[in-house]
Amino acid sequence: MLDILGITFPIFALIGVGYFVVWKGIFKPSDIRVLGNYVVSIALPALIFTAVSSRQIGEVLHTSYLAAYALGGLSTVLLAYGWFRITGTGPNRCAIGAMGCTCPNSVYLGYPIMLLTFPAIAEPVLAMNLLVENLLILPLCLLFFESARGGSGGRGIVRLITNLLRRPYFLALPAGLIVSVLNIPVPASFMQFTSMLGASAAALALIVIGGTLVGLQLVGERLLALQIVIGKLLVQPALTLLFASLVVAVGIPMTPEMKAAVILSAAMPMFGLYTVFAQESGHEGLAAIAQLGATAASFVTLNIALVWLT
Repeated sequence: MLDILGITFPIFALIGVGYFVVWKGIFKPSDIRVLGNYVVSIALPALIFTAVSSRQIGEVLHTSYLAAYALGGLSTVLLAYGWFRITGTGPNRCAIGAMGCTCPNSVYLGYPIMLLTFPAIAEPVLAMNLLVENLLILPLCLLFFESARGGSGGRGIVRLITNLLRRPYFLALPAGLIVSVLNIPVPASFMQFTSMLGASAAALALIVIGGTLVGLQLVGERLLALQIVIGKLLVQPALTLLFASLVVAVGIPMTPEMKAAVILSAAMPMFGLYTVFAQESGHEGLAAIAQLGATAASFVTLNIALVWLT
C-alpha cells in the first residue's frame, strides 16, 4: 500500500502545483496552453519513440494481449460515443466524453504500477498499450473530434489524416517501430536526448491539468464529468475483462500475468494529455474536471483492482 501511495502522491502534488502557480499569478492561463503544446509536440513524441525503438518487435506483439486491449478499448469508445449522442450531448462534448472513457494513462501511472506489480512484463505492456492507443483508439477519438468540426465523408477523412500527420506524437510510433524492426543502430547520445525530452512530459502534463482548473465554472459540467469517470474506471476495465476471457476461451493463450496487466491497463484514469486535447474545442474545463475526478477516484478503484488481480 505504501508503494502505491508513493506513485499516486506525486500525481496529485503536480496537479496542485499547476493550480497554485496559475492561482497565484506566477503563470498565466496562456502559459499553460504553451506548456500543453510543448508536451504534445515535443515531449510526448520523444517518449513514444524511446519506448518503442529500444525494444525488439517480438516484445511488443503478444497477440492475446493486443486483441483483448484493442477490443476492450474499441467497444468502450463506441459505446461511450453512442451513449453520449443518444442522451443529447453536443458533438464536441461527445468526442471529449468518448476519449475520456477510453484513453488510459499508460505511461505516467500505468507503467509505474506495472513495474511494481509485474516487473518482468512492464516494458512489453507499455509498448503494446502505446501501439493500440496510438494506431487505433486515439485516431478514432480524433475522428470524432473532426466530425464535430464539420468534417464528413472523404473530405473529413483526408482532413483527419492530414491533421494526424502534422502531429509529431503520431509519427513517433511508426518511426520507433521501423527502428526496432530493421534493427537500425541509434547513437546512444540521441537516445539519451529523446529520453530526457520524454521525461519532461509527465510532470508538465499534470501541471497543465492543475492550471486549467483555476477559475473554472463547474456548474453544468459535473454530471457529464461523472459519466466520463464511470466509463473510464468501471466500463472499460469490465469490457476488457470480458474480451480477455473470450480470447482465452477461443484458444488464444494468455498468461495470468498478461490477463491481469491488460485489465489493470484499462482501469487507469485517462491519460495526462486529455485536457490538452480538449483545449482544441474549448472544453478543457470539462476534461479537467473529469480527469481530476477520475484520478482521485482511481486511488480507490486501482487499489481494489490490485488486491483482486494479485
